[in-house]
Amino acid sequence: MSEPPRARAVLSTEDLTLLRQALVYYLEVIQDKPESVKFARLYHRLGSAGGK
Repeated sequence: MSEPPRARAVLSTEDLTLLRQALVYYLEVIQDKPESVKFARLYHRLGSAGGK
């Protein structure tokens, strides 16, 4: 019986960096809105996923 194919990463480290940069910009735009908290948490989760 052969092994199943290896799973590939959906996002690269570079992708995570780009997403974090976009979130930094967007967080500045929405800083006074309630949803900014959710985006700030997402920013930190992306940092954890990217090893930063």
